[in-house]
Amino acid sequence: MKAAVIIFPGSNCDRDLALAFEKVTGTKTKLIWHKDTEIPKDIDIIGLPGGFSFGDYLRVGAIAAQSPICKSLVKFANSGGYVLGICNGFQILTETKILPGALIRNQGLKYICSEIELTVENNNTAFTHGFQNKQNIKLPIAHHDGNYFASKETIKSLANNNCIAFKYIKNPNGSVCNIAGILSRNKRVLGMMPHPERFNDENLGGTDGGLIFGAIDSMLS
Repeated sequence: MKAAVIIFPGSNCDRDLALAFEKVTGTKTKLIWHKDTEIPKDIDIIGLPGGFSFGDYLRVGAIAAQSPICKSLVKFANSGGYVLGICNGFQILTETKILPGALIRNQGLKYICSEIELTVENNNTAFTHGFQNKQNIKLPIAHHDGNYFASKETIKSLANNNCIAFKYIKNPNGSVCNIAGILSRNKRVLGMMPHPERFNDENLGGTDGGLIFGAIDSMLS
């Protein structure tokens, strides 16, 4: 599996995400700058890291979504490429319309940084087949705008098509239906607010996140 991580001004989890891919692939992760216009043809999966792209000065992920590389990102995703967007990366996926809905201000209007429990809602995907269905897992969150919002019709469609990947057990931010992560219709794009790359080693406090990267590698290698 060959992975790439797109870096935007303000990204601060790009190295963590690149290392998480490298741990399972054994090869160097390709780093792509936001002003690049092409995604290398041999890339199997693209990671969008957390951080504060462009300082989140307009709307989280909105400016990043206008970066030159995002045209190629949309094309990559629409042609069946695999994409993992974490935190700010999830926000970028919604701003580019690769995934439906939006991430808005936390219900409590405060930045949240803590460990959180989730349930795995669909374990029949490239990202989640390392888990049992409805398994409880623990991952860190760190966001100010992680409140997932979508219309009733969109939520119904996500549920009917098994596109809800993770739910919060105790909702920390007001996300509709406790949603913590969603999938594209073809299940090849995952956007999630929790940070799996931060729970990728016992020395970091947990390994549940590592199961996501291991699952991806076993599927695409």
